Amino acid sequence: MSPEHYFSPQPSTPEKRRQISVPLGGTVHRLETSGGIFSPDRIDKGTAILLGGVPDPASSGNLLDLGCGWGPIALSMAMASPEATVYGVDVNERSLALTRDNAATLGLKNVVVALPESIDPAMTYNTIWSNPPIRIGKEALHELLLLWLPRLAPGGIAWLVVQKNLGADSLQKWMIGVLPEDWTVERVSTDNAFRILRVARPEAS
Repeated sequence: MSPEHYFSPQPSTPEKRRQISVPLGGTVHRLETSGGIFSPDRIDKGTAILLGGVPDPASSGNLLDLGCGWGPIALSMAMASPEATVYGVDVNERSLALTRDNAATLGLKNVVVALPESIDPAMTYNTIWSNPPIRIGKEALHELLLLWLPRLAPGGIAWLVVQKNLGADSLQKWMIGVLPEDWTVERVSTDNAFRILRVARPEAS
């Protein structure tokens, strides 16, 4: 997979939208995707494992899908927590447009899509779900996570899905080393060589 899928605001491949049938929230939906984004043909295995292996997000407040692609995680969060505001963040403007349009197709009015720099840096999130872009390289990935994980609200939880052979265990150790000592970083499951990692910020004292 080309790094373009993650870092190009405007992919070089032509936008040719098409519909796919995908299971979200217990129902099969027809949604739009396009080339030039992450996993345009289906819900990728890692995302499917995340969606099937974590508890419901916070029922209210701000929720974050970090690297939203065409929207499977953001849409799932929005369906599970209709009283919350779900932020779908991506550097790929084509991905943002698809997530916005797919939310409209599903009648979800609690989804906000935005480029990372458009989000108020003071905003905090009760839940973060992410299939982070491991293939962008360790340095860029660390920079990304150090930007967003500290924005967890007190008592907030981030759930990340990472392939074992792409460094899930070393990423877990790195997060333990760089996040505050009172935060919890743990592996909660392994499924088909994917790890689900849980990052929890303690409640305010």
